Amino acid sequence: MFRLDLGSSASYCDGHSRRSFLQLGVAGMASLGLPGLLRAKEASAPAASPRGTSVILIWLDGGPGHMDTYDLKPDAPAEYRGIWKPIRTNVPGLDVTELFPKQAKVADKFSVVRSMHHDTGDHFAGAHRMLTAKDLGVTGANTAQKAPGIGAIVNREIGARVRGMPGYVAAPHAGSVGLSPGYFGGHMLGKSHDPFLTGDPNVADFQVRNLNLAGGLTLDKLEDRRTLLSHFDKAQASLDGHPAARAMDRFGREAFDFITGPTARTAFNVGKEDAKLRDRYGRNSWGQSTLLARRLVEAGSTFVTVHFGGWDHHWNLKAGYDDYLPKVDAAVATLFEDLSDRGLLATTLVVLCGEFGRTPKMNDGGNGGAPMSMGTPGRDHWGGAMSVLMGGGGVKGGMVVGATDRLGQAPLTRAVTPSNLHATIYRVLGIDPKLQILDPGGRPVNVLDDPEPIGELL
Repeated sequence: MFRLDLGSSASYCDGHSRRSFLQLGVAGMASLGLPGLLRAKEASAPAASPRGTSVILIWLDGGPGHMDTYDLKPDAPAEYRGIWKPIRTNVPGLDVTELFPKQAKVADKFSVVRSMHHDTGDHFAGAHRMLTAKDLGVTGANTAQKAPGIGAIVNREIGARVRGMPGYVAAPHAGSVGLSPGYFGGHMLGKSHDPFLTGDPNVADFQVRNLNLAGGLTLDKLEDRRTLLSHFDKAQASLDGHPAARAMDRFGREAFDFITGPTARTAFNVGKEDAKLRDRYGRNSWGQSTLLARRLVEAGSTFVTVHFGGWDHHWNLKAGYDDYLPKVDAAVATLFEDLSDRGLLATTLVVLCGEFGRTPKMNDGGNGGAPMSMGTPGRDHWGGAMSVLMGGGGVKGGMVVGATDRLGQAPLTRAVTPSNLHATIYRVLGIDPKLQILDPGGRPVNVLDDPEPIGELL
């Protein structure tokens, strides 16, 4: 018995059943042991999308301030309107922060939903609602995931668009509020639907560690063992006819194609990109991860998340955003331009959000101490209103959906929820928003409490 080593270790691993011989930590292939697979897979076959659309979700972990990015209030009192001024974009009525000059030039390619809300300022509750569309009592005191992340569901329903690619990927890693994979994970669908983690493509010697073979294992030996396993699996399937056995055959093929084929190796090689384009995205982890996401959807991945962490600016907001927002601006604007130049914008949906917004009224920068003792003022947690950027993949560009009140505290018009956001993503992908999955007790449950998409965008 052996397994493919996906880390730095080069040893075989004995003591496992033959059915777990390809234990790959990748989306759709992470655990091929039969017991795990039976828990992970539904009996139904994955549904195909008629459009072949993919999604890039840029996750601003920690919660970005809506009033400092896409929903500025220049006429509000000083303690609300904040530090930066709005600038006009190439779309009338869609103003953004002055720290987003590059996005201002491509605003016709995306739309902003300014009226998203879920009304919780708890990091974990907010992240769970944004990434799974479910409440289910998750809080900072009860952080366990209780529903599958949207990428995991997409991976279950569609898988990869191209054979040899992972369907669900996270660059450089998957994390929500310090949990990994956090609420991006497969949960009741099984670890086979956790995202494949790339590592940081900005490092000089970037390599995807999960594409190496264990020491002493050649492709010929791997093929011999795959043939033997296939024989055992077919024999078992002919005996019980269980759909999970057939699903396991599919996962075995996907795992083998991924680890042995050239498709993924080429897609992950971000060094093949022109140096000037890499510069435009930004020579930092955020920029290069966004570029890698474009390479992955172009090669055939269906759902790619990009992690931009560190957005919990309770104080010293100016220093933090003066650093962060230009990086976001370069990565997002270049992504839209790059997708458009390559003819991929119509089939690639870009979504940018975090777990919540920030308090419309700025604090005094003291964090309980003397005013300004922690640096410049900041903003605290706020689930009453937040902004979400969406563009490409058939979503209309150049639109503003909804509005907040004059102080940015709550939706004034067209209030929408995470369920509506997920329903829009599902509709773009060709997945029925009324989809049901089986809970751990075998009961069918709705993936979305409200399956109505944001119709204005479609």
